Amino acid sequence: MRTPPPAGGAPAVHLDQVVKEFRGATGPVRAVDGIDLTIGSGEIVAFLGPNGAGKTTSLDMVLGLTTPTSGTISVHGHAPRRAVAAGRVSAVLQTGGLLRDLTVRETVTMIASTFADHAGVETVIDRAGLTSLAGRKVSKCSGGEQQRLRFALALLPDPDLLILDEPTAGMDVTARRDFWETMRAEAATGRTVVFATHYLEEADSFAQRIVMVAGGKVVADGTTEEIRAQATGRRVSANFSPDTRPTALAHLETLEIVHAIRPEGDRLHLRATDSDAVARAVLDLGGTDLLVTSGSLDDAFTSLTQGATR
Repeated sequence: MRTPPPAGGAPAVHLDQVVKEFRGATGPVRAVDGIDLTIGSGEIVAFLGPNGAGKTTSLDMVLGLTTPTSGTISVHGHAPRRAVAAGRVSAVLQTGGLLRDLTVRETVTMIASTFADHAGVETVIDRAGLTSLAGRKVSKCSGGEQQRLRFALALLPDPDLLILDEPTAGMDVTARRDFWETMRAEAATGRTVVFATHYLEEADSFAQRIVMVAGGKVVADGTTEEIRAQATGRRVSANFSPDTRPTALAHLETLEIVHAIRPEGDRLHLRATDSDAVARAVLDLGGTDLLVTSGSLDDAFTSLTQGATR
């Protein structure tokens, strides 16, 4: 059993006013625009955002693969490259890093030889679900199986922090489910997990916290419920009889806390900032079969990232 970092120590990841610019044909292009972010040890955090939002660039800087134009980054209190060299952080990236003519076991054995201490070749092969594929050449592995191999390699130094960039790319539905079951087991050991994904359902079901990025900035940061409420408010719906519906609709349209109303047959659907107050008003107006829900994560994603500019 691994020993997690001591409580009360430095955060797993800390970004302070981080900016990253690249050269463009018409001048500098700002990929990351002043991000402040702190991730504590043991957190499971999803990075969400449209293509070009700055997610991958931010993770590359945390891994020491590129340096910020300005601002500072620390990983468990150290510069990113030092943390990587010490085995405190590992990554599962989308592409690269595999030799096609080696078998799965040969690949893990070769990378293990670069560490003074490691978690054990057979141990990480088993934890990544690759035991039955250990003798297969990398070239014969599917995209999802190669991602699992990258995951096994990332586990070798027994890191405190795992960075996952689109970790289930190339996996089918069953493989994605199996992968996240494995990741839940890893997170249960106290490991910090930060992952970027295009699959909103992965963030919804696995992450404890969502950081939404657009235009190189953090546009939302919180639990799934908080993100939904921040972007879309709460949804209130109820049935009304033909006799009460016109009066109820007229009254509800006057309430400032009601953002939108959508009639659907005998039912009214409302979007509101104060769902409790609206629910009371709906019941007072004769509404029945009351239902209060959050907006979907898809709605929140669209609302928070749409129109963001650098």
